[in-house]
Amino acid sequence: MHFTSHVSGSVRNIKIGIGTAPGASPGCYIQGIGKIFMDDYTIVATNVGIISSNHELEDSTQHIESKVTIGKYCWLGMNSVILPNVELGDYTIVGAGAIVTKSFKEGYCVIAGNPANIIKNIDQKKCNKYKNKNEYYGYIKKEKFTDFKRKNLDI
Repeated sequence: MHFTSHVSGSVRNIKIGIGTAPGASPGCYIQGIGKIFMDDYTIVATNVGIISSNHELEDSTQHIESKVTIGKYCWLGMNSVILPNVELGDYTIVGAGAIVTKSFKEGYCVIAGNPANIIKNIDQKKCNKYKNKNEYYGYIKKEKFTDFKRKNLDI
């Protein structure tokens, strides 16, 4: 975790996939009040925000917990924000500065803007589904992750 990045809520509510390192880039804010699922080989750029809950309208001291799901081989561009209840399918590229307010479950697209919309579709046949030689969930070897998850995560 980069020293300028921050996780609020509970890290027990956040599951990252193999080769994914949210917060490794500077200035990221990951809110683990609700659940966050980030699948394998997703890239998180500088200053990305991932928000998994929102305040109650009538009582800002209370949160409405939700879930954020980000697929495999996604790329969250610099200064982008992923809001509660968003699901991004595999190979969704989020443009720099985008505010993602709705889901793009089908994936294989580039989204950008505020609110984010599809600006380009990606040909699935051309996508490189690479794998690292040594696979880790964060710093946990793939072979040991099931036991780690059972003991340390609430998802």
